[in-house]
Amino acid sequence: MTQKRIGLTKKEVINTVYDGGGHIVILGAGASIASTIRNPEKSGKVLPAMKNLIKVIGLSDVVKKLPKKFQKRNFETLYSLIGEDRQFADAVKEIEDRVQKYFQSLELPEVPTIYDYLVLSLRPKDIIATFNWDPFLFQAWSRHRGFADLPYLAFLHGNVAIGYNEKANVFGAVGLKAKDSNEILAPTKLLFPVSKKNYQDSFLTTQWDMLKDFLNDQNVKRITIFGYGAPKSDLEAIKILSESWFLNKKRDVEDIEIIDILPPERIERHWSKFNPSDYYSIKDDYFKSILAHNPRRTSESFFHHSFAMTEDEAWAESNPVPQNFKTLDEMRHWFRPLIEAEENKKK
Repeated sequence: MTQKRIGLTKKEVINTVYDGGGHIVILGAGASIASTIRNPEKSGKVLPAMKNLIKVIGLSDVVKKLPKKFQKRNFETLYSLIGEDRQFADAVKEIEDRVQKYFQSLELPEVPTIYDYLVLSLRPKDIIATFNWDPFLFQAWSRHRGFADLPYLAFLHGNVAIGYNEKANVFGAVGLKAKDSNEILAPTKLLFPVSKKNYQDSFLTTQWDMLKDFLNDQNVKRITIFGYGAPKSDLEAIKILSESWFLNKKRDVEDIEIIDILPPERIERHWSKFNPSDYYSIKDDYFKSILAHNPRRTSESFFHHSFAMTEDEAWAESNPVPQNFKTLDEMRHWFRPLIEAEENKKK
């Protein structure tokens, strides 16, 4: 006789809404590249990575005018070298203007993208923190914010879609005015010398403070790292992530998930120096992640499996989001029962 399961059915999973918990998602360039591979940028523009940024954005003519000792450097190193030398101020300004202009021109296609899945899969007790300059995350968040309660966003290296006014200490969509002071939200700075990423910049301080609040919150149990390799050059970011999460001994249980297409052994070797917890998983596709298997219920899923008294109680059906939505309306229709359950919880 088959033992009766006493865990949660899919319908129960949808209708189970907890107040506690929290999920941190950290995005690197790999997340935006994965999104554009699946659904190309609206006008077919290529999303550059650091290794091909000079070519894609069209900076070769500027670089050729620089001394030869700079010309074979990767973009981050090149910018660091000339950015600290006043004699190259004109070249630095031209590079910054072209980078800003190119990334500002990027736009999500009208069809559902990985970024649409991502923002709809989290709630206000969660945060998405991105190192990316492209506007895709903010564009996805903006086109769904009237439909559902969405996660916080943090832009750790600046972003072309986000403006900031230091006087009012307000950030939001670039070009808008701060409500209280009527101050314009000016574009945020994108480029900093790689040897000293200036996290004391006023805007970046607000963003890192938001992320650190989540990293240090003992109620937050899940972190997903999507397409971010924690490069050696970004020493300050690595230090913050390590001290606030990986070396935080106060957190009794946690779940770390890494989404990356690199070979698992290479990923394990890279992240082992951060002293991850006893349990972490590696996925080579967003749709294999907990975000896709239990959207808007990632914390509930964690608590159900981690604190169940018996194996049967730990069992629960997942509620994987379909990958084949043709329109945003079709996607929202699927998410609607999850959102209605959250609204009923509030009542």
